[in-house]
Amino acid sequence: MTKSILSVKNQVLCALFAALVAIGAFIQIPVPYMDYFTLQFFFVLMAGILLGGKLGAISVGCYVLLGIVGLPIFAAGGGIGYVFRPSFGYLVGFIVAAFVTGTLSRKMSVSFLHYFLACLGGFAVTYGIGIVYKYLMLKYYLNTPETLGVILLSCFPLDMPGDLVLCGLASFVGTRLTAIRIME
Repeated sequence: MTKSILSVKNQVLCALFAALVAIGAFIQIPVPYMDYFTLQFFFVLMAGILLGGKLGAISVGCYVLLGIVGLPIFAAGGGIGYVFRPSFGYLVGFIVAAFVTGTLSRKMSVSFLHYFLACLGGFAVTYGIGIVYKYLMLKYYLNTPETLGVILLSCFPLDMPGDLVLCGLASFVGTRLTAIRIME
């Protein structure tokens, strides 16, 4: 008998968080005079905090893979063509964010501040990868002469402040769930 790489419990947890990230894409909070933001990032951070770096990245990676193969689980659909959207880099960033958040949160003691710092690490890599990908797609694929500064500034009215609030919410919820050992 061969040993499974992931236990059944871990497979179920990864599937659960992949589903939660997908559901989070459709929980859209409208902001007057602007667009909306979703709760995807919250569930990405929770996957990292509760599952750890490796399993968190696997769960979010499964979500991204399912969307690429055609399931309409991204905020604006799905399919292989999504790779050519300027916003696809944020989905790649989500995978790395779950890994970074999970890895950092496991190296620190359980506290709101430590989890918030871990979430800020996930925030930084999500936006770092997302902004660079968007810049490259706009400049070299769509021939749009946008600068990195303009792309960065476009994140400020809604996306970055909203995701910082989600970092705080994930830190609070993660601290509470970890304290009651819900994932054991």
